[in-house]
This record gives sequence, C-alpha cells and structure tokens, in this order.
Amino acid sequence: MPVAPLKIAVVDDHTLFRKGLISLIQSFDPAYEIIIEAGDGAEFLGLLKDDNLPQIAVLDIDMPRMNGFELVQKLRRIYPSIRILVVSMISREETIVRMLRSGIKGYLTKDVAPLELNNAIQTVMSGQFYFTDFISGKLLNMVLHPEGEPEAPLTHPLLNDRELQFVKLACSEDTYQEIADKMFLSLKTIEGYRASAFEKLNVRSRAGLVLYGLRTGLVSPEPE
Repeated sequence: MPVAPLKIAVVDDHTLFRKGLISLIQSFDPAYEIIIEAGDGAEFLGLLKDDNLPQIAVLDIDMPRMNGFELVQKLRRIYPSIRILVVSMISREETIVRMLRSGIKGYLTKDVAPLELNNAIQTVMSGQFYFTDFISGKLLNMVLHPEGEPEAPLTHPLLNDRELQFVKLACSEDTYQEIADKMFLSLKTIEGYRASAFEKLNVRSRAGLVLYGLRTGLVSPEPE
C-alpha cells in the first residue's frame, strides 16, 4: 500500500540554501513532497491554498518583507494545522525564547548534521517537539508528552520564591541585566539564580527554562 505523501513547504530567502535544503529533504524519503518553496513569509502566504496546505513548514527567521516571527504569528491565527520547524543561523537565547513562545514545534541551527533535519521533521510530525542542544534529557521527556498532565515535581517545589520570579522573567525577552533591574538585584545575583534554576530543573539553557514554564503553566504562550 503506497505511503501517503508528507506535504512540506520550505521558506528561506537565500536561494542557494533553499534549493539545497529542498534537495536534501527530498533525498530523505520519497514520500516527502515539497509543495511550496518561497523566499519570504509574504510570498509563502500568497502561495497557500486551502485545499492543499503543507503539513509542515521549514522556515528561516531573518527574511525580507515578512520575517519568521511575523509569519509564525499569522500561521497560528489563519492556518494553525501547519506545524512549524525553524532552521536558522540565529542561536541567540532571546530569539529562541521568542520563537518558542510563538508556537513553533522545533528549532534547528543551520550547522546541524543533515540527518538531524530528518529526525526533526519526523519528530515534529509525530506531534512532539524537537530542539537540539537547547534542552536536557529530563526536560525533553517532559515536553515529548504534551497531552499528559504535569507530574507532581512540575509544581515548582524545588524553586524558592525568588528563583520562581526569576524563571518567570527569564521566559520573557528581557536580557539578564533587565531582569536584574526588575528584581532590584545585581547581575551577579541573577547569574546565581540562573545557575541554581538550571541545576534544580535539570536544564542547560534559557530555552529550557521557557519550555519548563510553558509545560507547567508558569507562563502562557504569546497571544496571537
């Protein structure tokens, strides 16, 4: 029995990279069907057809006319069924935090091994999240089961009040210095809270804190 095609869109303003990415994706599985390629978010939206939507969109962030942030916001509102996998050169924590809260399902940097892209596509299409080194194994296990109820340890018993306040602020786009200013503390003290939260929650990065916050209801996704 033939396998149903997986309809994929690729959105990136660098033509050479986009063409190479398409060729790579097509080499993974004959069932992978590229139905749309576009150079920016505006072009992509113009090519979408209600009767033939992609199941997953692989897109860049830094693009002309309509960038990845703007595109994700529109897709969440108009076409929420399209799963979004970001492939970007950007690795800044603030950017990853913002994209996580916007509703993407996966985030890769452009220097990953080719097979990791295939792993990401398959993981996202299975209803799970995919991030490379941004989260630890423990948090990954938690995120991979988004439909279940949070386990008891996820009610923040490990965090004291100030650490909890720090984690909430870390789930925003504020820099650590801005968080320090809001908490009326020194940057050194904030760095201490960060190290403590990383250790207690078994995460390795700020993006891991955001996923923890979203999963446990400590913070909510950004409004559409």
